[in-house]
Amino acid sequence: MKITKPLNLGLAALAGLAFACGGGEKSAESTAAVETAPAEPAKEMSLEEMYKDDPVYIKGLAKLKTSDCTSCHMVERKIVGPSYADVAAKYENTEENINMLAEKVIAGGVGVWGEVPMPPHPNVTLEDAKDMVAYVLLLKK
Repeated sequence: MKITKPLNLGLAALAGLAFACGGGEKSAESTAAVETAPAEPAKEMSLEEMYKDDPVYIKGLAKLKTSDCTSCHMVERKIVGPSYADVAAKYENTEENINMLAEKVIAGGVGVWGEVPMPPHPNVTLEDAKDMVAYVLLLKK
């Protein structure tokens, strides 16, 4: 008998500790939370990963890198001019918009994105401007 009493007390203490720490029976609420917990979110792909094989992306990015566009524009952050992502969000990726925006790149302009003018780029060919604009319009989120 001496052995069973300490054992029973030990089991009772262990059961009380398990219950106090949430180790007792699960309520329907806690079970539901476990069963409906969202899966770990997938890692978001970078634009470079997403479009690395797209010829429009490759050609447009290469031309932008050799231009002065990056002194006023970034992909996702406004500097002097709007971000490329903001431009892509504003304009649908259509041939008409590509032509119109390419002509704005060459001619320059003011008023669409604020009062800071975009200088003209007369040395950029229409074909190069279209390639750069097509790249920018891919960056829609």
